[in-house]
Amino acid sequence: MYNCAVARGSADTLKKVPLFAGLDDRELEAIAGSMRERKFSAGNTVTEEGAGGAGFFVVESGEAEVTVDGEPRGTIAAGDYFGEIALLNDSPRTATVTALQDVELRALDRNVFLATVTGHDGSSMAVEAIASRRLATARPVAVAG
Repeated sequence: MYNCAVARGSADTLKKVPLFAGLDDRELEAIAGSMRERKFSAGNTVTEEGAGGAGFFVVESGEAEVTVDGEPRGTIAAGDYFGEIALLNDSPRTATVTALQDVELRALDRNVFLATVTGHDGSSMAVEAIASRRLATARPVAVAG
């Protein structure tokens, strides 16, 4: 299960996210103020592949495993982020994220995320490049032989 509360002081965390690199401190503070804190205990599912995407997440602490079609694709930890693909493409989640240890996240609502990344050229280009790269590695293309 998770616990939601308003996140405080997460602007410093957002500065480390490439999607928000072009934003100034005032903009980052505004985004941070709209984020919610979410906590998941070890073993709990954070997001499930195929489910609807309602938020963008930044890992504040802990570690989680990412799987696609049940196959491990890596782990994420403090400073990592996920959820942008489902929001940008208005599509289901492309991966399952499961807490390996207690995980604390900062969650950004779909509307705020989309307004942020589509309203700034630098953010918009960064998010498209990152989403494309992640999709390519999550679902490798079969080679005809």
